[in-house]
Amino acid sequence: MNNSLIKKLKKAVVSILPITVIVIILNFTVAPMPWGTVALFLVCSVLLILGMGLFTLGADVSMMLMGDLIGAELSKSRKLWLFIVVCFALGFAVTVAEPDLSVLARQVPAIPDNTIIITVALGVGAFLVLAALRVILRWKLKITLLILYAAVFIMALFVSEGFLGVAFDSGGVTTGPMTVPFIMALGIGISAVRGGASSRDDSFGYIALCSVGPIIAVMAMGLIFGSPEGAQSAPKLIDVGSAPDLIRAIFESLPQYFSHVALALVPILAFFFIFQAIFLKLPKRSLIKILIGAGYTYIGLVIFLAAVNVGFMPVGYYIGEAAAGLSYNWILIPLGALLGFFVVMAEPAVHVLTEQVESVSGGSISRNSMLVCMAIGVAGSLALSMIKSLHGLSLWWFIVPGYALAIILSFVTPDVFTAIAFDSGGVASGPMTATFLLPLSMGTAAGAGGDMMTDAFGIVAMVAMTPLITIQIMGLIYKFKLGRAASSQPQPDEDDIVEFENEE
Repeated sequence: MNNSLIKKLKKAVVSILPITVIVIILNFTVAPMPWGTVALFLVCSVLLILGMGLFTLGADVSMMLMGDLIGAELSKSRKLWLFIVVCFALGFAVTVAEPDLSVLARQVPAIPDNTIIITVALGVGAFLVLAALRVILRWKLKITLLILYAAVFIMALFVSEGFLGVAFDSGGVTTGPMTVPFIMALGIGISAVRGGASSRDDSFGYIALCSVGPIIAVMAMGLIFGSPEGAQSAPKLIDVGSAPDLIRAIFESLPQYFSHVALALVPILAFFFIFQAIFLKLPKRSLIKILIGAGYTYIGLVIFLAAVNVGFMPVGYYIGEAAAGLSYNWILIPLGALLGFFVVMAEPAVHVLTEQVESVSGGSISRNSMLVCMAIGVAGSLALSMIKSLHGLSLWWFIVPGYALAIILSFVTPDVFTAIAFDSGGVASGPMTATFLLPLSMGTAAGAGGDMMTDAFGIVAMVAMTPLITIQIMGLIYKFKLGRAASSQPQPDEDDIVEFENEE
């Protein structure tokens, strides 16, 4: 276990260090901050590394295993009603306590937080059932996505511009660090029991469909509430004057995350132990290992969320506001691209997905190639988001051509890459996006004198959209290379075939 933790911590250092360096450089150039704030940010960067290392280790030895076992048992039971009830309940429960969703809900004025959270959770629960039924009934993922996104854009015509960004952002933040490992493993367990030639392809696509549910649910809510109006509260820089103040700033935030993450883990553990008592009957040693892994997940996610909320959210807002007020505020466009490239590598759920893809594909789709393609996609989305926030452009100009291209690519890309691409969009927009990039966009909109609802929101949607394109392009390249390798294999000529037949 110690060696595994060290490996996870090394990967976390590689992920977090570039962002830390970029923020420190910005502190000396475009956005000077109080030294106490910088010290707090550096301490939170270290905590972020520790939290990510513990979380990803726990996801490997606990969350993924629980989801896999429950998914396999559900498929073997052959009871459709049980299948539907358990999938809906699990999807609803893990989403209600998803930390990213709470962050987004607090940013939306006029609508109560719980109303948004419950609406989104209902969407995830319903669409997790749909995702599972798709595999059972052998529906093509690309056709399912085409129908669902057609419905999304038809609904969008009747929703206010202010709610459009919130709806698409909600689809990204719901598939966060708590939801992704469990839902992915659940899907892999179901697909493995179903078997068949398409079992590998069917292992993915669950996150993709669970990202659509909240968009439709929040748009339906938008038709009822109209346009959300009100003022958002800007995250305040925390300037600490001494070491005790710094420690106090971090520790005062911990209790809410201890309770919040516990609310996320308890339903999953409860479902698992019910299945253990009735169906699984695992030995005591396996149960202890799962509980230890859940402990790692719990502690890691608490530390991670405290660090990003205390140290990263205010800094993101401040950098965006300060840079937008410069005469050369265009610098936010390349800066956004640079931050986007590295921030996606710091998302915990991204590492869960890339490692799972590498494992399920037997190494043919490498973790590093996935990371690079996702990072390029998110870099592009951040550059476009900064253009949108600075110039007050409508989200329509970006999401319509973006999703249209993603759906078109799905009909020429290998099925497994389409499923992975749409899953990647969900996992790319996690807690780092919600607590660093969204405040960056809000600060940019505020500094440029724009409307917060229409100019700032939508950045999570953009982050969730571009990996759909870049991963599918990677799939086309993979397909082309396979085709070229097959065509370069020496083919037996006609004389050889005749001679072989004569010998027989």
